[in-house]
Formats: sequence, structure tokens, C-alpha cells
Amino acid sequence: MKQIDYGTGSISKNIMRAAGPMIAAQVLSLLYNVVDRMYIGRIEGVGMQALAGVGLCFPLISLINAFANLYASGGASLCAIESGRKNHQKAENYINTSFALIVITAILLSVFGFVFCEKILYAFGASQTTILYALPYMQIYIIGTLFSMISLGLNPFINAQGYPTIGMVTILIGAILNIVLDPIFIFSFHLGIQGAAIASVLAQIVSAIFVLRFLTSKKAEYRLRFFSLGVAEFWDCTKNIVSLGMAGFVMQCTNSLVQIISNNVLNQYGGDLYISIMTIVNSVRQILDTIIFGLADGTSPILSYNYGARYYKRVKKTIWALTAIACLYTSVVWILVLAFPALFIQLFNQEPQLIELCIPALRLYFFAFFFQALQYAGQTTFKALNKRNQAIFFSLFRKVIIVIPLTLWLPNLFNMGAIGVFAAEPISNFVGGSICFITMLVTVFPELNQANEYEKF
Repeated sequence: MKQIDYGTGSISKNIMRAAGPMIAAQVLSLLYNVVDRMYIGRIEGVGMQALAGVGLCFPLISLINAFANLYASGGASLCAIESGRKNHQKAENYINTSFALIVITAILLSVFGFVFCEKILYAFGASQTTILYALPYMQIYIIGTLFSMISLGLNPFINAQGYPTIGMVTILIGAILNIVLDPIFIFSFHLGIQGAAIASVLAQIVSAIFVLRFLTSKKAEYRLRFFSLGVAEFWDCTKNIVSLGMAGFVMQCTNSLVQIISNNVLNQYGGDLYISIMTIVNSVRQILDTIIFGLADGTSPILSYNYGARYYKRVKKTIWALTAIACLYTSVVWILVLAFPALFIQLFNQEPQLIELCIPALRLYFFAFFFQALQYAGQTTFKALNKRNQAIFFSLFRKVIIVIPLTLWLPNLFNMGAIGVFAAEPISNFVGGSICFITMLVTVFPELNQANEYEKF
């Protein structure tokens, strides 16, 4: 599989070559959990309750993924920047440091999760009914924490080296295995929700093995070398990785916090039924977000490499190309959700009462989805160019400053009730996305324009 040279050639072609496999990888990665929900929602007699139980696990799973992304987004961006600067040893140091951090964190999270899992789920809004499904699913899922974090946390280093297709294949293997094993464990072995968790863990183990196999092979430009770092190098790299990766970490943590608060508010105003509806809405959101996630992940190393190499015109062209493609995609998604909401809902459950209540919630939640493109364009640029303060601020701004207060206030405003929870998202997309993008334009572009004396292309 041919390596992509991020510093030469057509910007649009490089984005498509890098983002194409990354989009596929995001879609496939999503299948780990979404396929579970599709099958779980069809378990005879208890599908709706089981779906609500899995929905309560979202924030905890998101927190686990947040730690993997903390090291992945920070480490991979810095690896690509150092690659552009031709600092090969330092680029490799970031891979090895990230791996060590992933292993240490995964062990600590697994122990903590086993001890406090039940208490955490109750705090996240579980009832006496939904805990019967949430707890066994989460306990088994925690077993695969190390493998999940290795697969998610190290895969971006394959992409940073210009091998997005290999990165996609490592995820493809695990995703296909999960799809095959899900119905076997859930229905054939009659394990129900526990079978879905077992299938996910097995798939994560296989995916992690393939990631490690590539990064330790001779084909990798920057290889994973166990126990190769000195203490001083490790701490230096750790500080840089955590500092830059904190933006993505904060974003995922705030997403989890929003989910926790939403589930508790919905439990108060609508009960388990509306938690099931939010589970479906979040699942649809995850499916439709995969394209823009893959686009951002595929574009990020291109931005980082060219910024490190001081090819500033290419950086500006990449930002505009990312923005244009993201705006086009989110506009199409907005139209499709408004026109065919039931089509998306029926992927997870076909009960008439659930569909009837879910349609207005889904339409409201996706209103103004276009502005989400501006959020991702700005946020990706800040992270890729090592603008850590801006990246962290806008991670907090949209969710903590806008979404959380609105989630608490809107249900009481104009007697909106449970539907008010779903109204917080479009308001945050409009306000947060617009301000993030405008800030990026007025801070990043002047810097790039002033640095033209270094421009080589």
C-alpha cells in the first residue's frame, strides 16, 4: 500500500486519498457499538429496555475512548509535525510515549471500572430496570479496555506516516468480526446483551493485534520500540502530548457530561422511554458524524505535516478544502434527516410509539447541523497546528458553556419538557460553530500570511 507524501501534489487529491480510508475506518469503527444497538433493539420482549441500558453505558465508554484520543490526537499530530521537520527520532519518540501512556491508563481504568461500575451507572441515570442491562454489558466491555485503547489510540500513528489504507484495514478486520459474532452470541448462544459485549471485546482484541503488528514491522517509517525511551525523553514527550491532546480529551469528556446530564433530565421528564429515544438520536448522530470525523482525521496530518515543513500556502488551501467539503456534507445530512427521519430511527427499533415520539426529537436535534461543519473545520485546524489553547477553549465553549446550561433550562422554559433537551444541540451548533470558525480565520490566517518568507511552494 503506497505511502502518501503530504508535502507534494494536489491538495484535494491528498485529502481524498487520506480522508477516504479514514472515513471508511470511522464508519467501520462505529460498527463496534452501532451494530450492537441494532441487534440489541431487536431482542424479543426487552429490546427497548435493553437499548436504554446500553445508552447509559455511552458516557462511560466515551470516557475510556477520551483517554485513548488524548494520547492519539496529541501524539499523532506532533509526530506528523516532526516528520515534516525531518526530526525522525523525535517523531518515533511520540509513538513510543503514547503507547506507554495507553497501557498505564488502560490498566488503571479497568481496575477503577470494575470496582465502581454499578455506582457510576446509577449516577448516570440508571433505574432498577435499566441497570439489569447496563451493568452486565459494561462489566464485560471493561475487560477489553486495553485492546480498545491500543486500537483507537495507536491507529492515528499509522495515518500520520502516510498509510491511511492500512489504518482502515486494521479497523475493518475488527469491525467485520464484530458484525459476524454479534448475532451468534446474542441470538444463537442466547446470551442477549452480554453476547453483544463479548463480540465487541473479541473484535477489539483482533484489531489491536493488527495495529501492533504494523507498528512493529519494518514497513513502518516510525516504529514502536518497547522500553526504548529514557525517563527525560518520556516526560518531555508526555507533557507535549497531553498538552495538545487535551482539546480532544476535553471535547469527549464534555460529550460524556452532556450525555449524563441529558439522561438524568430525561429520566425526570420522560422516563426510560425518552432515554431510549436519546440513545437512538445519539446513535444516528454517530452514524452521520462518521464522514466528517473521517474527513477531519484524514486532513489533520496533512495540515500538521505542511505546517511543520513551512508550506503555508498548502496549509491555507487545505483549510478551505476541508471547510467546503464539510459544509456540503452537513447540508445534505440536514436535508435527509428533515425529510426521512423514520428511515434512520427504524435502524434501531420499529415500535410505533417510539418512532412517533422520536421523529420530532430527531428533527429538532439535527436542526442547524450545517454549522457543525464550521466547528470541525476550526477545531481541526487549531489541533493540527498545535494551537492548544484555542483548541481546548472551543472544546469547552460549545458543550460546557452552551449545551449543559440549555439542557437544564430548556425543559422548564415554555413547558417544553423532555423535548427541550433535544433543542440544546442546534443552538450550540449555530453559536459555537460560528464563533469557533471566525476565531480561526482571524487568528490563524494572519499568522500564515506573515510567514510567507518561509514558503517553498
